[in-house]
Amino acid sequence: MADPIKTRLYVDSPLAEGQSVGLDHERAHFLRHVLRLDRGDPVAVFNGRDGEWRATIDGFGKGWCSLTVAGRRREQDSAPDLWLLFAPLKKGRIDFVAEKATEMGVSRLWPVFTRRTDPNRVNIDRLRANAVEAAEQCERLSVPEMGEALPLDRALAGWPADRRLYLCAEAGSARPIAEVLRDAPAGPAALLVGPEGGFDQSELDELVKLPFVVPVGLGPRILRADTAVVAALACWQSLTGDWTAGGSDRRPPFRAPIP
Repeated sequence: MADPIKTRLYVDSPLAEGQSVGLDHERAHFLRHVLRLDRGDPVAVFNGRDGEWRATIDGFGKGWCSLTVAGRRREQDSAPDLWLLFAPLKKGRIDFVAEKATEMGVSRLWPVFTRRTDPNRVNIDRLRANAVEAAEQCERLSVPEMGEALPLDRALAGWPADRRLYLCAEAGSARPIAEVLRDAPAGPAALLVGPEGGFDQSELDELVKLPFVVPVGLGPRILRADTAVVAALACWQSLTGDWTAGGSDRRPPFRAPIP
């Protein structure tokens, strides 16, 4: 029998059986007027800590909706320990980066300002909203953390020594990313993708001197910054991330097999 649940919602509330959860105007409007749901209809909720739960709509009011949490659908899992540092892009493309990075399992999104970055401001609330929506749609059980938008040198000043930073370098000496990742040790990692105009050469020279930085190449063509993000994440996930999992089938367990 098909699962009647029509949507998943990220909430900040603790989740446990019998817990009451209140939704704001935007979520209430979405359930009632977009999905046409009513009292008694089921939804799924998750908060990044307690797994995913089935909940039932108790009722709607003027600008609100209340839910009651029932049984747990999935235990909480952990996202890969992978950060994405990227130079901010114009609105449509930064939205794309937040969405695709979330779908591909990034645990922290961190905008950083390089010497050629344009624009020089980031709407973190919008970035998070895109990540939340992507997490709801792709059925992951967490939402990436949001790093404070900082100049690149300040972001790297307190860098943890055990976290490798793979620099997607469009110039200079760098081994192919697949070759590097096949040999990479397990552990925390991060990817750094520069702006549309590329890194400044002096910036690249400074980066490769840092002990935790490993330059990698993304092939013979110049990629747009948002394309480079997806390409680098796909390589990391397929070679050392949770796409591998010893060859086992890691799709959501409640998905019926395709005949």
